[in-house]
Amino acid sequence: MAKQFTSRNLVYTDLEIVDYQEAWDLQHSVFNARLKNEIDDQLFLLEHPHTYTLGKTADKANLIGDNEFLSKYKIMVYDIDRGGDITYHGPGQIVGYSILDLKNWRMDTHKYLRALEEVIIKVCAHYGLITGRKEGLTGVWIDDRKICALGIKVSRWITMHGFAFNVNTNLDLFQGIIPCGINDKEVTSLKSELGRQLDLNEVKQLIVQYFKEVFSFESIHKGSRNELLAMMNEKTREQE
Repeated sequence: MAKQFTSRNLVYTDLEIVDYQEAWDLQHSVFNARLKNEIDDQLFLLEHPHTYTLGKTADKANLIGDNEFLSKYKIMVYDIDRGGDITYHGPGQIVGYSILDLKNWRMDTHKYLRALEEVIIKVCAHYGLITGRKEGLTGVWIDDRKICALGIKVSRWITMHGFAFNVNTNLDLFQGIIPCGINDKEVTSLKSELGRQLDLNEVKQLIVQYFKEVFSFESIHKGSRNELLAMMNEKTREQE
């Protein structure tokens, strides 16, 4: 009998810098494995090269950077299957993709979004920043400045996608879009708010710590990028 993964255990993998398409393909593979209870819940933390992604309900008019702008910064553009509008991913930004079975936690997508926000709120509080939420909007905010954007997909109570947390992010790259389709708000970063460069590994460890706390996981196992990719490649071959 195949092992069934229904306990509250989390595997965390630092994928470092990953091309967006590669990470998207990986998410789909891991989603299918989680759906079949072949693996535990997963959390990936990573950075992307310069990328704009448009969610299912995105208004393409919110991509305001012209071809010259996109070419100058070597920005890739993807239409993807998460909720939400347009956002930016790039170096210095910690992206979190969580593939969780909400049947083992709470079968409520709104509470899931609020929990993701809570993780980042706690990380910011560690650095002395008071952050919060805005009525009717997702994400984590400092006054009218968004420091973390959220966009998720939930299918059969398995989650995909997650959050984009501006840590050492070059905020100039947001000039090519109307972030999340909201044109009367600004974006910010930990670096901008604190006036100093942050250690990304330190911030990642805080995210993992508070993720475990907020989602009440019993344990966390640190995974290996190479082992994960090897396992997913093996599962893909088995399905062929």
